[in-house]
Amino acid sequence: LGTLMGVYLPCIQNIFGVILFLRMTWMVGIGGVFGSFIIVFMCCSTTMLTAISMSAIATNGVVPAGGSYYMISRSLGPEFGGAVGICFYLGTTFAGAMYILGCIEILLIYIVPQAAIFKIEGLEGAEAEIALLNNMRVYGTIVLSFMAIVVFVGVKYVNKLALVFLACVILSILAVYVGIVKTALEPPVFPVCLLGNRTLLSKSYDFCAKVIEIDNETVTTKMWRSFCDSDSLNATCDEYFINNNVTEIQGIPGVTSGILAENLFGNYLEKGMILEKRGIASNVDPDVPTTNANRYVLADITSFFTLLVGIYFPSVTGIMAGSNRSGDLRDAQKSIPIGTIAAITTTSIVYMSCVVLFGACIEGVVLRDKFGEGVNGNLVIGTLAWPSPWVIVFGSFFSTCGAGLQSLTGAPRLLQAISRDGIIPFLRVFGHGKANGEPTWALLLTASICEIGIIIASLDSVAPILSMFFLMCYMFVNLACALQTLLRTPNWRPRFKFYHWALSFLGMSLCLSLMFICSWFYAIIAMGIATCIYKYIEFCGAEKEWGDGIRGISLSAARFALMRLEEGPPHTKNWRPQILVLVSMDAEQNVEQPRLLSLTSQLKAGKGLTIVGTSVQGTFLDSYTEAQRADQSLRKLMETEKVKGFSQVVVSSNIRDGTSHLIQVGGLGGLKHNTVMVSWPQNWKQPQCYQQFKNFIEVVRETTIASLALLVPKNISSYPSNGERFTEGHIDMWWIVHDGGMLMLLPFLLRQHKVRNTRFLKMYLFLTCPVWL
Repeated sequence: LGTLMGVYLPCIQNIFGVILFLRMTWMVGIGGVFGSFIIVFMCCSTTMLTAISMSAIATNGVVPAGGSYYMISRSLGPEFGGAVGICFYLGTTFAGAMYILGCIEILLIYIVPQAAIFKIEGLEGAEAEIALLNNMRVYGTIVLSFMAIVVFVGVKYVNKLALVFLACVILSILAVYVGIVKTALEPPVFPVCLLGNRTLLSKSYDFCAKVIEIDNETVTTKMWRSFCDSDSLNATCDEYFINNNVTEIQGIPGVTSGILAENLFGNYLEKGMILEKRGIASNVDPDVPTTNANRYVLADITSFFTLLVGIYFPSVTGIMAGSNRSGDLRDAQKSIPIGTIAAITTTSIVYMSCVVLFGACIEGVVLRDKFGEGVNGNLVIGTLAWPSPWVIVFGSFFSTCGAGLQSLTGAPRLLQAISRDGIIPFLRVFGHGKANGEPTWALLLTASICEIGIIIASLDSVAPILSMFFLMCYMFVNLACALQTLLRTPNWRPRFKFYHWALSFLGMSLCLSLMFICSWFYAIIAMGIATCIYKYIEFCGAEKEWGDGIRGISLSAARFALMRLEEGPPHTKNWRPQILVLVSMDAEQNVEQPRLLSLTSQLKAGKGLTIVGTSVQGTFLDSYTEAQRADQSLRKLMETEKVKGFSQVVVSSNIRDGTSHLIQVGGLGGLKHNTVMVSWPQNWKQPQCYQQFKNFIEVVRETTIASLALLVPKNISSYPSNGERFTEGHIDMWWIVHDGGMLMLLPFLLRQHKVRNTRFLKMYLFLTCPVWL
């Protein structure tokens, strides 16, 4: 596939979606042209910057087949790849729920409202809202089940119908633009009836008048009967109805009408507020409560700027649709950057122009009328379309159906890819499927998660959740690219000439900002999920030889810390034991004094460096395997005794020289040992142990010359292990004058460990003074 068919058109299809048709006009009416333009610009800038980072990843070596997840995970490592993959999967799954809810909303409100199982007629307020949500849940579950069966049975038909659904989207958008041009010449007739400055429900009147003349006789209208207790001219009527006139305005005055100036600024509403037109007088007594509110068009939710951001952002997602086909592209390194950026540029121009044109063509009260209740139940964007509103209604219906099928097709395959990689062990079951490789179990889990969105039932509530997962996914991509550039990772060599780390950092900042703008609560939850996934893969995931560009953070931090430690010795108050533990190995390369490591572990309250070292006799060429076996033995024992530190094995011609080397060169830079721990030699009086005793004396002398502290536990085999407990008794400390604070510190550290959890400490003093002071 080339750039056009392989990247550009799939991205166009996935970016244009349900929000454009169902919520864009409402967003312009609520947020105003200025506010909506800012929202669109921020969201489009975020996806453009993310696309630049994606282009850098795509041009960093050979692009693997398998889509965005494979590209990211193979470039950035399993932890980042898994976190991005799961966020992308959850976002795609909730996108399926959003498209299905949009499909049902179009079906039940604009196509066949008679099909509603829970009837809304005659219900008001919360009862009507619950009935609508229940209809969405029932029909949404039915449509989800049907789509899941279609995907399970014949996914190839879904792919073949993709171009048909794309054609529906493009034709619908073209119909809107043609209709906008037509409004300049001949505005369509879509009257809106106002009582005072309040917008009336179209079903609450037959004529936009209180009374009409029929055969020279004044007759009351349906509107009269809605606000009065009878159809008599002498009836008792609503006070607001009596004091205000009825006017009829054109819902679409046209692009040359000058209505843009009225729609420039926002008009945020609280739930239950009546939609009112600016600039028309309204005679209302503020002390009199509103009556007959069900006769007016009301705001169904409380609106504010951050809510609009959360609802709108899903309409700019779908930028990874092209990279998902990386295995089918003729030249992925060329097609992915060009096609993705071109698609985002196209859709951004459409979105930003729609914001301005909607504000310039449509009356403000109609824009704020989310469900078209004031224009005979028409889809508001459909009132602009040429030649008929049904072009938009059916076009948007089929496009949302297609997008829902695409989501249910793509999400299970993404989950299957993550599961087969084995980086998240508990997801491995979802890597299996039918004999032909179709992800059966992954489809089942995807449909179950999608059903959660269906149960929520509100498009306005699902969209912010979807926004969080996509923003988290995009933030990880930008963050990883910026860090790899700043850390100068050797395997990070993107060839995309427009990439710069500052753009990735700006994209990451925008993603993080938009997350908290949408909802700080959802943002914290999404970040917590991503962090848990990252840490779970880090500790429990399978080892993968994919390379890990993010490991450079640890290396850079360690280098910076070591350089800072080199600046000078620590102050006396900050001194803590950094212990070099010298152990000896038997013929099988097992530690002869394991209790030395137990004692070291019990001193870990000092939070200092621990190096466990030993010496192997021989030459490096001949004894390398033996040294490796000794190192593995040390590591295993350190893990068993819960000693946090490093092991170090030196091969030397004799044990004595090896021990000297460890004392001299152990550690790195400023992170060096200041204390040496060695056990007291056993049977040192025996003639055959003379060399062992001599080596011990040499260790003591070298430690003294190096100005290091020395810890010599005697009878180390009788020391308690980490599994023993001493809750009674006391610790004796024999302090001799000039011994310094070391003997004071050791009992304190030992008491911090659970082995010696005793409250008592006895101190014995030896003084050289002839008189007690």
